[in-house]
Formats: sequence, C-alpha cells, structure tokens
Amino acid sequence: MAKVSASATKQVAAPPERVLDFLRDYRNSHQRILTDNYTAYRVEQGGGGEGTVIGYHFAAGGRERDYRLRVEESDGALIERDELSSFVSKWTVAPDGSGSAVTIEGSWDGAGGIAGIFEGFFAPLGLRRIYAQVLEKLAAAVPA
Repeated sequence: MAKVSASATKQVAAPPERVLDFLRDYRNSHQRILTDNYTAYRVEQGGGGEGTVIGYHFAAGGRERDYRLRVEESDGALIERDELSSFVSKWTVAPDGSGSAVTIEGSWDGAGGIAGIFEGFFAPLGLRRIYAQVLEKLAAAVPA
C-alpha cells in the first residue's frame, strides 16, 4: 500500500495571518471556498481552528465518501485528519512578498495491487484540479 498525495499552490494577495484567520473560520468562511465536490458540509465541534471537527461528503472521479476531520494547528499550517480513514489534508500559508503562498495537500494510504496503481496515477490528477479551484476561490474571497 503506497502513500498517495496531491497538492496545489497559489499566491494570495493577503498577508499570511489574514489568510489563516479566514481558513480557521470553519463555521462561516471556510465552506465558501469549497467546490461542488464537497456537499453536506457541517461543523460538528468548535469552529475556529485547533480542535474543530468538520464533516462533509466528497465526490470526484466516480468515487464518493464521507469524511469527519479533526483540525490541528502547527507552524502556520492547518492539518485536517480524517477520523474515518488515513486521509490527511494540510493547508500551509507562508509569506510571499506582500502576500502569501498557500498550499493545500491531501494524502492517504492507497489501495494495493493493480487498483493501487490506477489510484496512484489518476486520483492525484483530479484532486490537484479540485484543489486549484479551491485556491482560486480562496484568493478571490480573502481581501488584500
């Protein structure tokens, strides 16, 4: 079973702390940047960063599943760990000129065998495209 991962990075005109504040607001702001791949979004606990628990249904590439993620914070990053699988997403926000470089990365333990080979090739392509769309929405939503 190999680790599968996908990531995307975008420059955002806002300073890192403003971007992180936006991303930490799971109750109001965070869900506004999600694509149509994410449905049934809910905040189950907290809503403001560390300790928050969110859930959603995710569909892409003919696959669907439910997620329940617990949020951690570490060194300018928000880490969302799924309690139902090995999936982890990580939002990293770093200074970049007068703005920020924002990266979102998702990773999980892939399937074994032939299915794992296909998953390892195709899943990152689709997820990278979705992450790029999420980051576009983030760049438009956070004021400089």
